[in-house]
Amino acid sequence: MALKAEEIKQVKGEGFLLNRGTECFNGRIITENGTLTARQMVKVGEAAEKFGSGTVALTTRMTVEVPGIPYERIPDFQAFLAEEGMVTGGTGAKVRPIIVCKGTTCVFGLYDTQGLARDLHKLYYEGYHSVPLPHKFKIGVGGCPNNCCKPDLNDIGIVGQRVPVLNLEKCRGCKVCQVEQACPLQAASLEEGKLALSRETCNHCGRCIGSCPFGAVAGEETRYKVYAGGRWGKQVRIGTPLSRLFTREEVIALVEKAILLFKREGLPGERFGMTVERLGLEKTEALLCSDQLLTQKAEILAK
Repeated sequence: MALKAEEIKQVKGEGFLLNRGTECFNGRIITENGTLTARQMVKVGEAAEKFGSGTVALTTRMTVEVPGIPYERIPDFQAFLAEEGMVTGGTGAKVRPIIVCKGTTCVFGLYDTQGLARDLHKLYYEGYHSVPLPHKFKIGVGGCPNNCCKPDLNDIGIVGQRVPVLNLEKCRGCKVCQVEQACPLQAASLEEGKLALSRETCNHCGRCIGSCPFGAVAGEETRYKVYAGGRWGKQVRIGTPLSRLFTREEVIALVEKAILLFKREGLPGERFGMTVERLGLEKTEALLCSDQLLTQKAEILAK
């Protein structure tokens, strides 16, 4: 192979992965929140024909790859994409592109997932792009407990929640209870002629909220369940759920705290889940729920 190892490493940092058995590369195009405009999609197709193999691959983490790009054509490929505001990247021991479900438009979505993912992308994928970490750091944004994009298998996973609130004064003990019918987990049932809800079974999917024609079930505003330390690959770890739900503003701050915690406490080559296990969940959660890491931000990033 004519290419040198340092050349392959350098372009990998820009999102170009060597195409096995060739001297060409797969160019990884980043999406802010799993979406591209129609014009950007056209541009990707044109780039594939102009610089690559003429095909486009979709990755499991909401990015797009164009295979077959010669090393010497990489700068032209990047410049061509930049005409429609697109960039390459998504590799290395740093914050990776946000993975997000289509909760914004999904009938089961409990909030604007793409909006939250866009904010996290700007703040932490772009804002922390130059910050080296002990290993890759992945963020998953899910719209509801269906967990379609498997948020709990990311270093930080976010899942939308709507907690039902019962008003038993409005419950009429209907023979056919609409709330009971609406609950996919059978957490709702009639007990002694009144609606009851098993908090152990309920996963806060929100399907029951508003289903009672008499208003016996209302709901709080969307909250967010956060999982810490998940991973998928050779070693699988389901993320550990934190003990309470969070507001949107708290979640955005919590993600930054998790990155800072990983930067400060993570050992070289270990994933965040291993850091969580070493520190213990109690200490990890205490740090993530306080402002200590934010007050030490400059010191942590200086290392």
